[in-house]
Amino acid sequence: MTPIEEQTVLITGATDGLGRALARELAARGATLVLHGRSRERGEALLAELRAETGNDRVSYLLADFARLSDVHALAERVAGLERLDVLVNNAGIGVEHTRRESRDGHELTFQVDYLAGYVLAVRLAPLLARSAPARIVNVSSAGQAPIDFDDVMLRRRWDGGQAYCQAKLAQIMLTFDLAEALAGTGVTVNALHPASYMPTKMVVGLFTPRSTVAEGVGNTLRLVADPALDGVTGRYFDRSDETRAAGQAYRSDARARLRELSGELTGVPFDAVR
Repeated sequence: MTPIEEQTVLITGATDGLGRALARELAARGATLVLHGRSRERGEALLAELRAETGNDRVSYLLADFARLSDVHALAERVAGLERLDVLVNNAGIGVEHTRRESRDGHELTFQVDYLAGYVLAVRLAPLLARSAPARIVNVSSAGQAPIDFDDVMLRRRWDGGQAYCQAKLAQIMLTFDLAEALAGTGVTVNALHPASYMPTKMVVGLFTPRSTVAEGVGNTLRLVADPALDGVTGRYFDRSDETRAAGQAYRSDARARLRELSGELTGVPFDAVR
């Protein structure tokens, strides 16, 4: 494993909650950070905070709204131009919505922000990660998982905020398993995790009673990012720090094939581009 102070790490959704706390921890350890968010003001404040608190000037910020796939593609293009990328942390997401909303691309918003954006980044950045290997992709998912109804993925017939969130999180795990298989032998590992339950973040407060600390979630995520004991460990789903099984649909090859095909159609990025 490359020493953390020599690594370049991309964290999406870095201006709040888990992403922000993870960025602070990695900056303190000397990593070069590429941080993503959708607010210029919050991004500038984050960079100033990290530089002042850690003394690490190797931090940068890229703006992208994941409700626009054009923004996601632009972000991927900019990162793909970097000299190296050691870790991609797909952390950005929205929680359980009260009403159905669509992205600028006409897709159910949760599915796009929580899944399709990460799909685009992982597939398009896989070649750079492979050139930088050993490298890692960490997908921040959830224990909340629900099967995808491929006849109504966008939930136009019957929308439910919980279903929207949970199917997107299962899609992340399905992508994790497919990426791990596709990238076998490249030196890139791909794992997903449920970092902690109901951390006191803006996705939770007001909807649920917090049960875990952000620090717990950071510790579990940081383990997948930087623990040398996980060198070579790939295609796994972790509940906090314990490897466990995801919901059953994640292990169905036919369902994963349908999701790969759909993802390519919706984003314009075929899964085969991963290699």
